[in-house]
Amino acid sequence: MRRADPILLSPPDVGDRERGALLAAFDSNWIAPVGPDVDAFERDLAAAIGVREAVAVSSCTAALHLALRVLDVGPGDTVLVPTLTFVASAAAVLYVGATPLFVDCDADTWTMSPALVQEAVAASRGRRLKAVLPVDLYGQCADYDALAAVAAEANLVLIEDAAEALGATYRGRPAGCFGAVAGFSFNGNKIITTGGGGALVTDEPALARRARYLASQARDAVPQYEHREIGYNYRLSNLLAAVGRAQLEALDEKVAARRWVNVEYRRALAEVPGISFMPVATYGEPNCWLTCLLVDPVEFGATRDDVMRNLARHGVESRPTWKPMHLQRAFAGFGIVGGASSERVFERGLCVPSGSGLTADQVQRIVEVVVTTPRLSRRSSALTY
Repeated sequence: MRRADPILLSPPDVGDRERGALLAAFDSNWIAPVGPDVDAFERDLAAAIGVREAVAVSSCTAALHLALRVLDVGPGDTVLVPTLTFVASAAAVLYVGATPLFVDCDADTWTMSPALVQEAVAASRGRRLKAVLPVDLYGQCADYDALAAVAAEANLVLIEDAAEALGATYRGRPAGCFGAVAGFSFNGNKIITTGGGGALVTDEPALARRARYLASQARDAVPQYEHREIGYNYRLSNLLAAVGRAQLEALDEKVAARRWVNVEYRRALAEVPGISFMPVATYGEPNCWLTCLLVDPVEFGATRDDVMRNLARHGVESRPTWKPMHLQRAFAGFGIVGGASSERVFERGLCVPSGSGLTADQVQRIVEVVVTTPRLSRRSSALTY
């Protein structure tokens, strides 16, 4: 197969609209972490999600950190966190001095298992459980009806990590409107990007005001620089907010494009033995931020890593699914409820290119590389024998 231009996993999808917005913000001389585009981006984002408040910050990690702070989670508290997630979900818990307790995923959604959350609550003797922090994994919402019921019964605050899920829905409601506070990511590889950034969203104006205060170095509203407590330099640049506003205008189109990519992969690989996909939950519609495959090495005739190496040889970027937090050295010693489901996903899971600018020809090129991997693996084994 001819080596063509590289295909990236999830590149930014930007153009003249974003360029014009950025230059307009530059020409306005609002080159700071405050300005009219920051204010407008927050209003636009809140309206898109259907919440009252949005606070634009430097990353979703910052948003999660602030969420824990404004909800008074701290030393001595335990937070239930899915083990199948990006590190920021758990790292933010440590930032505030709390302790993560990891919970396995449901095999049929890959999101946090409500049954195992209930099990963790029942077995929590000696722990001061304070919060549950589900993750909308790869753009698929967690089961919020079930999780909210467990949280309410156990008096736990619910925080939604919607970093990957802008544009997804749960029972017809947008991701980001569940729990007391939610966080989004606008990293360069997300559904929409500000180049680097995030947002905290909430229906509680008091929580949003405190988040803005802490994100602005906790500076008091007096002429001098006065600080009664320690805050953070977490606010989003006005220039980047301008890019975000332009991106947000095309959110529906970007989500539709990624869903189309996911459907094309599923159609093209439907009859290939040993290849399956991340399950789609019956309760919502994911944004298909990344399309994830599971590779059964026996049925398919090659491993997940064989596929990844073959894709790389053809200039196609891919990566394993998230390595569970309970297998990470940084979290050695923290508890885990379950674990087998997330370990299986990590052992066999592969994220393939899913950008909203992906073409039909590129999808076909990727599919051809995937399906030819077993033949190449057998040839390689014969040569080394």
